Amino acid sequence: MIGLKGTLNVIDNSGALLVECVNVLKQKVNNGWGGVGDEIVCVVKRARPITAAAALSATAVKVRRGDVRRAVIVRTKKSVRRPDGRMVRFDDNAAVLLNNKREMLGTRIGGVVSADLRMKGWGKIVSLAPKAI
Repeated sequence: MIGLKGTLNVIDNSGALLVECVNVLKQKVNNGWGGVGDEIVCVVKRARPITAAAALSATAVKVRRGDVRRAVIVRTKKSVRRPDGRMVRFDDNAAVLLNNKREMLGTRIGGVVSADLRMKGWGKIVSLAPKAI
């Protein structure tokens, strides 16, 4: 469950390392808390440094510290109950950054994601991830 001021690791190659949630974009079902597959608005708190050579290349870092971006939650520390009765939880909270068209900002995902993303319409993220649990 991710709420206001919650911090998440970024597991794509967009250039951001750590983001802070400022809003959960969904229907008011869960009183402002977001879970796996929910879209959030976040602020980039820590990003990879931009070198002069990297700024000129095609694979330039796409975000900077202080940028306000949308993201989708892909892992949470709060355990989630699956329909078959299993409880699934991860070691950290993680997200993948999106652009305004709900497309991924990065081209790779460097970590495990929740398999529940596929049911919530984020099949592209699940297909790029090395493993879905």
